[in-house]
Amino acid sequence: MEMDTNAAIDFARIEKAINYLHSNFKQQPSLEEVAEHVHLSPFHFQRMFSEWAGTSPKKFLQYLSLEHAKKMLKVYDLNLMDAAFETGLSGTGRLHDLFVNIEGMTPAEFKHGGRQLEINYSYSDSLFGKILAASTPKGICHASFCEHDDDAMAELQSKFPNARFSPQSDLHQQDLLSFFNQKLDTNSTIKLHLKGTPFQLKVWESLLKIPKGGLTTYGHIAQNIQAPKASRAVGTAIGSNPVAFLIPCHRVIRATGIIGEYKWRHDRKVAMIGWEAANAG
Repeated sequence: MEMDTNAAIDFARIEKAINYLHSNFKQQPSLEEVAEHVHLSPFHFQRMFSEWAGTSPKKFLQYLSLEHAKKMLKVYDLNLMDAAFETGLSGTGRLHDLFVNIEGMTPAEFKHGGRQLEINYSYSDSLFGKILAASTPKGICHASFCEHDDDAMAELQSKFPNARFSPQSDLHQQDLLSFFNQKLDTNSTIKLHLKGTPFQLKVWESLLKIPKGGLTTYGHIAQNIQAPKASRAVGTAIGSNPVAFLIPCHRVIRATGIIGEYKWRHDRKVAMIGWEAANAG
């Protein structure tokens, strides 16, 4: 009972801190300022916030700032200097660093919807159904199972609305298809070009470590990335996985043993788990 009471107190403090950051992010408050607001030492607050939110107070503040800056650039069509000022940043340099570190693109690239990005794509058959694979010169940026070509393509285009798309296969996509069909040389590696928050990238990296034929839970992934109380945030990051099968989000189930939902159909997840279990080793 005491543990439940303590947990409730901790949660209330983190909720208060999150509300404070939402209300004051334009002032870019320091760790010490936020910790003082919830009556904790900076060290204790840093540790507690990371456990509950799945990221540090600094990173959370950066996410809030980034989302506001994106709104200023897209919705209000501000220039980079004005967007930085409206976000509480000291200049375009800090805005640039924020976008590159979290979004994987510059503010100008975001504003123009990936206008300079070249993306090749192709539809192929795999062991578990038809897939749409897409890649940049850096590597695979998207792979999804598709029931209808048009719907799958619309989803891809929504992620890179102003990129240039070419309907052709390349070596990255051929490597991905070989991996799907268990023909990839074990010494080969597939290059990825992923865009996500540091937290998402950390979760996706953890998924890559789940062995073929193995299963894990959302809570275990949260433990692996040292955010034990962030199971819900982990679930959201897993649901945002941009590369089906290769980043094996299908190997994550609920702690109760229930297989759970899958963004590319529950029955496909069941089939993949069963097939991998039969062919592991």
